[in-house]
Amino acid sequence: MELQVNKLMSAVKVLVVDDQPLIVEELCEFLESSGYRCVPCDSSQQAIEQFIDDQDIGLVLCDLQMPDMNGIELVQELQRLSGKHRVFEAIMLTGRADKQDVIKALRAGIADYYQKPIELDELLEGLQRQEVALQERQKTLQLGHLNQKLQFLSESIDDLYQDLDKVRRGPAPVSDEPSGEADSLEMPAIFNQLSPRQLDVARLVGKGQTNYQIACELGITENTVKLYVSQVLRLTHMHNRTQLALALSPGSSAVRQRVTAH
Repeated sequence: MELQVNKLMSAVKVLVVDDQPLIVEELCEFLESSGYRCVPCDSSQQAIEQFIDDQDIGLVLCDLQMPDMNGIELVQELQRLSGKHRVFEAIMLTGRADKQDVIKALRAGIADYYQKPIELDELLEGLQRQEVALQERQKTLQLGHLNQKLQFLSESIDDLYQDLDKVRRGPAPVSDEPSGEADSLEMPAIFNQLSPRQLDVARLVGKGQTNYQIACELGITENTVKLYVSQVLRLTHMHNRTQLALALSPGSSAVRQRVTAH
């Protein structure tokens, strides 16, 4: 993927952490001249406080060897604080290329590492790559939140349809006939109202399949299955899935033939 150097200030901030203030100052000066806003810190504790207070921090540059908490431990703590609602990318700076430290860093989710003395242009390219990766992770996170909202909306609509249907039907009519006989006489005409996809869903409900199983078989989402089930119940004036399944049982052969024809 081709990277472009930002001429304007980047929207994401860089948390720069090193227990040597001169290194922090040098890195911040260079990165700010390259279009990044920096948050300087000379300890892990200060870095944690800044990370909590500033939601714009999305990139972390930190030294591996620090007296109070090393860089790997710091990143792990920031990950814990982020939970499922915030993402960031981290780059480790180390004064010695110890293979075991590098392995630990990568296993902890640190995206990249650079050995001191740092080649600033290489570091800038690495930071730009991680900014692109961060943008992709943020999109995924936002899509996840939108999907949760859509699921909630779908369930709310389903509940609303059921409530409206109850109001429209009013009290159930009293009949001297057994309910099973009444249903079997009325079902063919009612099922003629359903679309082919609604009939598919009804047939699978009759087989006792769950929403998840129906979704897999028909290649649709569980939320869509819920909406179809709600529509079928509403159009057939049935109270629940059990009543629908009983109506499609072998005892109602005419109905089964009509449904399975689709």
